[in-house]
Amino acid sequence: MSAWDMSSLWMALGWTGQKETMDLSSGMATTMASMATPAVWTLGYAVLMFFMWWVMMLAMMLPSAAPMILLHAMVDRKNRQRKGESGGVLSSAVFSSGYLLAWGLFSLAAVALQWAFELSGILSPSMMNATNTGFAGIILLVAGAWQLTPLKQACLKHCQGPLQYLTLHWRSGTLGTFRMGLQHGAYCLGCCWGLMGILFFGGIMNLYWIIGLAVIVLLEKLLPIGALVSRITGGLLLVWGSVFVYVAFVS
Repeated sequence: MSAWDMSSLWMALGWTGQKETMDLSSGMATTMASMATPAVWTLGYAVLMFFMWWVMMLAMMLPSAAPMILLHAMVDRKNRQRKGESGGVLSSAVFSSGYLLAWGLFSLAAVALQWAFELSGILSPSMMNATNTGFAGIILLVAGAWQLTPLKQACLKHCQGPLQYLTLHWRSGTLGTFRMGLQHGAYCLGCCWGLMGILFFGGIMNLYWIIGLAVIVLLEKLLPIGALVSRITGGLLLVWGSVFVYVAFVS
């Protein structure tokens, strides 16, 4: 519940508290009904949701991407100093923009899925979390299975070794720098898209889930045992998802 919704609810309670009990119940019911009213998917609302996803993804991913961005800036600065060139700040901005584009494309896909899930009735339009037990279980199973795939581990290895990545994929020039940033963003996306998909389970606007997933991403990328962390997380998600699927389709 947002701060605006909370303050509106308290104002409603303070006003209706001076009336009869029946009026209070009616006012609260009206307030709760208005809060649960689904948003109308217009072009403007879709754009708003896109930027919400994009900003949220960057807030979650940039802390773990910072070592790569800073190392690129340092290597580029030394190369330019050796050649007597300038423009290091611009090069870092170009590299970062490629990374931002990768997650922008993910955010675009996430908005399309959010709209489809809400239209199908399996995603709450107000809390933006899974409303169907089977759907919730499938989200967890997909995320858990991806955590254990060789492709996930390969992408994670690239994200864990910024120096190795820059050594193998270094490109000069503005276009080359942009491609490096975009490629690194693609590796980062391949590493973390499954975890980001869990937001459809816990709630796209749920701060606890956002922080928890960001912490898992940091542990995977920054700890020497990051690969083990991803496998443990994957196993737990598979067990958790199996419970949901069992309840939904078997019990």
